[in-house]
Amino acid sequence: MANELDETKDPIREEGRDVHVIDKQLTVTVDWRSTFFQVILWILGIIPGIVFAVMKIKARSHLQQMQQKIQHDASTIDNYLQNRVTILTNTASLLNKSIELDKTTFAEIAKYRSGNFSDAERGEVANKLAAAERAINIALEAYPDLRAHADIQTAMQQNAYTQQEITAAREAYNDTVQSWNTLIYQWPTYRIVAAKAKYTTRIPFTVSQEIREAAEKKDFFANLHFALDIFKNLLLT
Repeated sequence: MANELDETKDPIREEGRDVHVIDKQLTVTVDWRSTFFQVILWILGIIPGIVFAVMKIKARSHLQQMQQKIQHDASTIDNYLQNRVTILTNTASLLNKSIELDKTTFAEIAKYRSGNFSDAERGEVANKLAAAERAINIALEAYPDLRAHADIQTAMQQNAYTQQEITAAREAYNDTVQSWNTLIYQWPTYRIVAAKAKYTTRIPFTVSQEIREAAEKKDFFANLHFALDIFKNLLLT
């Protein structure tokens, strides 16, 4: 049987669809049917009731472990973000000596070294550092001699490695969040437990609208001075 949606035959919308992550946490709820289900188990006999009670205990323990896993994954992202802040601070300082950028710009990066970001802050910091890296790369393209600087080369290599680690950590975090969001709605056991504990869905790690728009513009960083202005503004806010 052919696929219902066939890219080789069906009409294709060239512009595609601009999708977004909804910034909303949903609280898990159950209705009278879940209560009725549990009552029926006890009416059927003590064994079915006890079995389901044990299942709920295991489900609660599993969800608690998953919460710890989410925190661990988030902490891993924070550690790499702090490392990237340090690397970009050093790189920006080297550039500042050569092309005389605003010195206060680099001092402002230090405020991100504290770590332990909230979900919203973690995404904001990652987005600002990504924009700062692009501005630095543009500066290096405009000043080829700087790219040959040994310290800058080392710093940018470290930054590239750290960004790969951040990407992997973000994927791990989002995978765990997806598992959590799916599991808490599995009826009856997990959903009943999640509803009683008032658990909510979690929001995946996402990029800002500003970064999304920048990625869609081919000439966003075509002008060096504009790129450096973006670099300053993002780090000073």
